[in-house]
Amino acid sequence: MILASAGSLVGGGRAITFALFIGLVCITLAITVWARMHTSGAVDFYAGGRVFSGPQNGLALAGDYMSAASFLGIAGIISLSGYDGFLYSIGFLVAWMPALLIVELMRNTGRFTMADVLSQRVRRQSSVRIAAAVSTVTVSVFYLLAQMVGAGALIALLLGVKPGSTFLGMSAGTAEVMTIVVVGALMICYVLFGGMKGTTWVQIVKAGLLMFGATLMTFLVLGRFGFDLSHLLGAAARSSGKGHAFLEPGLKYGKEVAGHSSQTMFNKLDFVSLALALVLGTAGLPHIVTRFYTVPDARAARTSVNWAIGLVGAFYLMTIALGFGATALVGRKTILAHDPAGNTAAPLLARELGQDVAGRMGGDIMLAFVASVAFATILAVVAGLVMASATSLAHDYFGNVLMLGRPREQQEVAVARFAAFLIGSIAILLAVFAKNLNVAFLVALAFAMAASANLPAIVFALFWRRFNATGMVAGIYGGLISAIVLVMFSPVVSGKVDPVTGQSLSLFPKGTDFHWFPLENPGLVSIPVGFLCAVAGTFLSREKTDPEDFAALSVRSLTGAGAH
Repeated sequence: MILASAGSLVGGGRAITFALFIGLVCITLAITVWARMHTSGAVDFYAGGRVFSGPQNGLALAGDYMSAASFLGIAGIISLSGYDGFLYSIGFLVAWMPALLIVELMRNTGRFTMADVLSQRVRRQSSVRIAAAVSTVTVSVFYLLAQMVGAGALIALLLGVKPGSTFLGMSAGTAEVMTIVVVGALMICYVLFGGMKGTTWVQIVKAGLLMFGATLMTFLVLGRFGFDLSHLLGAAARSSGKGHAFLEPGLKYGKEVAGHSSQTMFNKLDFVSLALALVLGTAGLPHIVTRFYTVPDARAARTSVNWAIGLVGAFYLMTIALGFGATALVGRKTILAHDPAGNTAAPLLARELGQDVAGRMGGDIMLAFVASVAFATILAVVAGLVMASATSLAHDYFGNVLMLGRPREQQEVAVARFAAFLIGSIAILLAVFAKNLNVAFLVALAFAMAASANLPAIVFALFWRRFNATGMVAGIYGGLISAIVLVMFSPVVSGKVDPVTGQSLSLFPKGTDFHWFPLENPGLVSIPVGFLCAVAGTFLSREKTDPEDFAALSVRSLTGAGAH
């Protein structure tokens, strides 16, 4: 995730950046007000009235998926790690392939949430819906917390707020806290008043801004090198200080450790684990799953994914120019001086490109625009996460467990709005307390939990005739708990020390070491555990399944007959 370090990027352009932030907030709030006027019932609030076309929902899907970690984080990883950083981009892109295989089936089977798909073929729905709601909220909160903490640090950095300085009369720490509170308040407003319709349009606007910004920067970078990619890569390798190794694997992932064959093996397995979580986690992310229900039919859902793949693919290809361009034009030392994690590589590149075109003012404007796009990215993603959590709590737990599947529509929507306020408030509070912690592992953990808990239940529910409620519950809880436990006892929480500086690279300070799991990402173990728990729960249970229920589900998932 994106954490600020010392160093101001904005300088004299702080006023321009702040003005663009305010303008963006006004535009998104206007969208929310309009959406509130056109939201009347549960279908409008949960699914945007199912009026979005395939291309529109594809833009929103891409907006949901391309978080600030994608825009700034991946460009930063490439700028510092070269080829290995681009592997991260490939992982995010390939992750859409499993989603493409099941999206149409889920859209035909469910109504608003993942639990709708799981509960179609079981008699004992309460336990399944509770488990699905717990998983949805847990995954969303981990992802949400990382985004919120990153928002405070990132915006403080882009506005030039650093220790010892002030912004609008506030100290650096206070300004960072206020940023978290403002982002959280806007997030709550989008969901509370705009529902899925308002959230979707915010994501569409954000996706458009992000694609425009990335395309413009890519064009300017390639223009500097005569639109010769090999020239760009060669310049990046020379500026990296790593030579040709910058264009080869091994700088970040799967590192060879001389004299330590076991550590070398764990490094390679860790990369496999991360890739597995990224590729399989997307299809189980709650805020991605709920987006498939905003279109009128399965054909539009499939079109949505095709558009999302095209947009996401184009964006991640452009990260080659953004990452390697930052190394070539800005320089590795300058990037590291501003942020050791490299997350300011894209803003630094934007300033360099703007100065090349129109002097210092051009640099300030370009940097301000990129900062605003990053802000819009954060707002859209956190709104989608809160929307998914609120929908699951209101529809799955309140509507189908507490009210036995017979709630009044307005009553359920009111609960969803209250749930959005509650989850948003808790996220703000947690992010304020966690603002100084390194939460880089939370995004990868969210993907691992989604792949470990949600994907086994979805796949078996759609394709395994014998699968029952006990197997669903066992698979969800088994995958979820195993992912969390393994991370708690992994090097990302304790025991990892920088061999050069001696500083702790874990969540806990140096000297605290209780880790026993050697991998930083649990996916390689927790995903098979999730599937095994689902299988074991099914076979060990005496619960019988009705073959006719599975046959009806199969017909519905393939044809859409009776959907919604």
